[in-house]
Amino acid sequence: MPHLPIVETRLWPDEAACETFARELARVLSNGPGLMTASIELHGSLGAGKTSLVRHLLRALGVTGRIKSPSYAVLESYSLRDWGGEGDVSHFDFYRFADPREWEDAGFRDIFTAPGLKLSEWPEKAAGMLPAADLQIWLSVNEDESRSVKLVAGTERGQVLLQGLGGQE
Repeated sequence: MPHLPIVETRLWPDEAACETFARELARVLSNGPGLMTASIELHGSLGAGKTSLVRHLLRALGVTGRIKSPSYAVLESYSLRDWGGEGDVSHFDFYRFADPREWEDAGFRDIFTAPGLKLSEWPEKAAGMLPAADLQIWLSVNEDESRSVKLVAGTERGQVLLQGLGGQE
């Protein structure tokens, strides 16, 4: 495999493109051994679409119940077995963290070392505490409301995910 990190860029002209990407990511995550134990970081300003992407991804993974933003709770957990799937998903939103040590105090280290998919919004607020992300997704809003998307594979697992996603949509 090539040296890391591997970077790919995309353009999502609309919400449908985000949803299509989420379905493709769900397919790739579900088709490889150990891929549902990935750590994915979501970067971008307020309103860039991080939570929307997570909601589309959870729907694509089979979640049919209410999908809440973890903005206040910091963590929302989903057992995909509740919807006929396999694995666990932990959705973090570190936006309200004032100090990265809050991550340790909250006991998140155990969650990040356990099997399961970890989706982290605002990971920079827990800087130095999170393990290396397999895949980073950087979202930015363009003047026409489309999204520029940068995908960065930082581990071999992330590289497998990125290769499974194929090229530009």
